[in-house]
Amino acid sequence: MNKTNDNRTKVSVIGGAGFIGTSLCKLLFKSNIPFEIIDLNTSHEFPALTKIGDVRSYDSMQKLITGDVVVNLAAVHRDDVEDINEYYSTNVDGAKNISLVCSKRNIKRIIFTSSVAIYGIVNKPTNESGLVNPFNDYGKSKYSAEKEFICWADSNDKNKLVIIRPTVVFGEGNRGNVYNLLNQIARNKFIMIGSGRNKKSLAYVENLSSFIQNCIYTNENKLIINYADSPDLNMNELISFTLNKLNLNLITKIKIPYPLGLMIGMFADILRILFRKKLPISYIRIKKFCGTTSFFSSHPFRINFKVPYSLTNGLAKTIEHEFIDK
Repeated sequence: MNKTNDNRTKVSVIGGAGFIGTSLCKLLFKSNIPFEIIDLNTSHEFPALTKIGDVRSYDSMQKLITGDVVVNLAAVHRDDVEDINEYYSTNVDGAKNISLVCSKRNIKRIIFTSSVAIYGIVNKPTNESGLVNPFNDYGKSKYSAEKEFICWADSNDKNKLVIIRPTVVFGEGNRGNVYNLLNQIARNKFIMIGSGRNKKSLAYVENLSSFIQNCIYTNENKLIINYADSPDLNMNELISFTLNKLNLNLITKIKIPYPLGLMIGMFADILRILFRKKLPISYIRIKKFCGTTSFFSSHPFRINFKVPYSLTNGLAKTIEHEFIDK
């Protein structure tokens, strides 16, 4: 399924200065695929290829997009955004603007990174046929963005759309939830909430970037694909792997029961509202931490894709970069 490169194809990477975008652009550069970055911020890796633009502005997109393929990575995704309209203005209005520009410019290929958040909190392994049931505005806005791009794809039988729904993405340089967990373990400040038997699907950023690059060359008109690296690890396995890699022993083996953890999260939410200060824990973060998030793809395009790294190799590379070789 891995295609040969077509150097005549230019890729517009919207949100290309971010974590996933930087990884993807490094691959494009290495593969001699022409690309441009459109972002609110200048890319540290490719400043000369960056155009400053706002996906929320149609005029900005109309002026800046010059590629043959559009990869939309731009998103508001944090779970502590106070103004929920930010999710919709970036994720949904951005999708509308990109779709309209692609129609006007006769651009026939869009790749959109959505999220498994559109499924909500699941309690069993879930593929692309899973029930769409987002529990927060991030998931709702991502699903609404998907529908905007699907309308674009359906408007012309020559349009080709790939929607990728990644699970939690981690890797070197990221400062998301996986890094925070690894950092707590490395500093011996981690305390388990719940049993630790809940499974977590993860995606290593270099694998996801390689998959996105592969999607540039698909000839299928519409693909909707979950992305996670297998096999899933449960929290106990993830913690044990990290401790072994760091050659550490966990100082405390105390486990806070899940109901008590939720109460702590609710109390933190009250403090955040009263003092208007962001805290590292919340009710929803505790719920997500203790929940099972197991996702997989049943689509042959994903099944036949060969990842550059195993999940454990990706974790090892990340741990080495952040905590051993730093």
